[in-house]
Amino acid sequence: MKKKVILFGRGNLAIRIADWFMDNADFELVTVVPVIPEPLWMDSLTEWCKKNKISYIPSGNYADIENVSRSDWKIDLVFSCFYDKIVKQWFIEKCENILNLHHAPLPKYRGILPINWALKNKEKKHGVTIHKITQGIDDGPIISQIDYSIYEDIDEVEDVYKRATEYAWTLFQQTIPILDKINPISQDDSLSSYYSKEDRKRLGDRLSYNRKINKNFLE
Repeated sequence: MKKKVILFGRGNLAIRIADWFMDNADFELVTVVPVIPEPLWMDSLTEWCKKNKISYIPSGNYADIENVSRSDWKIDLVFSCFYDKIVKQWFIEKCENILNLHHAPLPKYRGILPINWALKNKEKKHGVTIHKITQGIDDGPIISQIDYSIYEDIDEVEDVYKRATEYAWTLFQQTIPILDKINPISQDDSLSSYYSKEDRKRLGDRLSYNRKINKNFLE
């Protein structure tokens, strides 16, 4: 029996993941919850849904999923790729598995703009993590993770973002087929770091997508 999947997210990587689920014989992509409004500099996940006749939530709010009953509804897998809302406990409990992809080597760089902060802090390595969603912020048990080199002297945020996206895509493809065999690993909170929206002003020129070009920053 196919596992029923709901995808949360935005942008090109979410579209690649949606394509993967749609084409995989072991999964059925039943609904997509896009980030609304969708960033203008990313391909539209909503338009992908329309083109491929996949159900989606126009509001972008996971709580508006049609036919959800808090008493009897269940889904096999929810996968979040840069979704922008905190998922409530009642929804988490309706999912057999609910995962998030985060552009950081958790437990370091929980919260927003992890790539920006890694460059600001002159890190030599960064990473991508797939982890379980909990009521905390990016603190759920780790499913899989990969590290890669970054170069604060030459890298812009856009450079690392593109690199991270390719590593994230590889990690996703290698993780999901063996998901049922993986034992999640709890995060070590003593090694954690966290940045909120209130911290953004401390980023300086690393707030921008590119220090030389005034573009929207990435979350």
